[in-house]
Amino acid sequence: MHKARTPRVAIAGIILESNSFAPVVKSEGFTDYLYLEGDQLLKSARATTSFAPRELAAFVQTMDCTGPWEPVPLIVTASPPGGPADHDFFETVVSTIESGLAGAGEVDAVYIVNHGAMTTTEQYDADGEIVARIRRAAGSAARIVMTLDLHGNISERMVEDTDCIIGYVTNPHVDQIQRGEEAAGVLRQMLANNYECASVLVRLPIAPPTVTLLTRAGPYADVIALGQRRCAELGGAIINVSVFGGFVFSDTPKNGIAVVVTARHDRAVAQALADEIAEYTWSIRDRFTRTLTSTAEAINLAASVTNDPDAKPVIFSDAGDNPGGGGSGTTCDFLGDLIANDAQKVVYGSFFEPAIAQECVHAGVGAEVSFELNAKKPSGTGNSLPIKGRVVAVADGKVTGRRGIFRGRALSLGHMAAVEVGESHGITIVLLSMRVQTADPAMFETLGIDIADARVVVVKSRGHFRAGFDLWFEPEQVYEIDTPGYTSPVLDRFDWTGLPRPVFPLDPATRWKD
Repeated sequence: MHKARTPRVAIAGIILESNSFAPVVKSEGFTDYLYLEGDQLLKSARATTSFAPRELAAFVQTMDCTGPWEPVPLIVTASPPGGPADHDFFETVVSTIESGLAGAGEVDAVYIVNHGAMTTTEQYDADGEIVARIRRAAGSAARIVMTLDLHGNISERMVEDTDCIIGYVTNPHVDQIQRGEEAAGVLRQMLANNYECASVLVRLPIAPPTVTLLTRAGPYADVIALGQRRCAELGGAIINVSVFGGFVFSDTPKNGIAVVVTARHDRAVAQALADEIAEYTWSIRDRFTRTLTSTAEAINLAASVTNDPDAKPVIFSDAGDNPGGGGSGTTCDFLGDLIANDAQKVVYGSFFEPAIAQECVHAGVGAEVSFELNAKKPSGTGNSLPIKGRVVAVADGKVTGRRGIFRGRALSLGHMAAVEVGESHGITIVLLSMRVQTADPAMFETLGIDIADARVVVVKSRGHFRAGFDLWFEPEQVYEIDTPGYTSPVLDRFDWTGLPRPVFPLDPATRWKD
């Protein structure tokens, strides 16, 4: 009896969501956050609590428990969302991956773990470049499966040079483990049954604000649901349906809601389903808009909630300054408004101010401190704000995520401090040393902050906080505030240079297929 060959599977990826309006992400933006190579990559992926992306860990652990395999770990590196990657660093990593593949000998497959919305200082389709070069290095016979965030911007060569692209299905992102498991399962099936995949891409001239891309309810939720339902109805004919909402702030020609359907053998079936989903999405395009809550309205709401003990507490998204979308994490205009109005029982976090956080840690609990938030005032980040307050807690920033996108993942946030500010010290602000969105309650709890005691919570996060803070805040208690920054959902405030125009909703009269 013929013994099946143990598959050799290479693993590689560069994870970055690029906001073209944010500063360039240099090499230390990756190496200080996540850089895994060789055996270190496997060790991290197999750890119970890991810094590794959850889909990567799930892929490796699923391959481990579904049969023999020979992993060929190359490089997986990641940065928090930011601007374009420094091209020299990008080139160095991709060249090292190519060299690793050349030195590894024949591989049967490659698993690529990327975000999907990366640009570099010289390349708008960085994800496509990685895929194309891995395809050349691995050879035409190798199977390539890639997982992506649903905010990926999908290019033709990303689809052409992979066998299957698997996008997240949930936003907030709580399904990375399932997507990693799915990638392993799809790869096992392709290798065992030796079948060919047929993938198609349909991209629409819709580049929606990210606040319209939630999957609990709304237009994007309806599109995702349609794709998943039709995939199930078509049974084994369809391997995967992924609908990518895209990341408008990348500002590239490949921006636009993208439908990617992968079929087992039959391209016509994949094309028909992709067209069906795209047609439906276009028919509801007017729903991909959102009116934000003004800062004046938010101040009044905060006062009413604080003054009425029977009112439910509220959580505000500092929507313009989401570090999870490349925001600076430093804008403070809304904080200034809260202080000026003597707001009470407010928790506001987290401000990316490494020097100030370190100063507060060294000053110690109980110390009176003075500092200036957003002192450098990068373009588009609003004003600076002088602060006088009292340090009430400090921490070393070693946190294990508890809920939502960071659940079960090790985080290293550096020096952290909680400082009470305002005339009556009614506002507690959180300072940290790593530019990370505040999407997990553990980021407050590590400083001893009890979220249940707050009447108003303000987070520098676009939407992932919804899954982290849902124990305390139902959807009707959530408000997206119109604040300045690199991630403002008010798209006509930006000087777009790369988006395909016309594009909806920036150009309301945009036409498709005419």
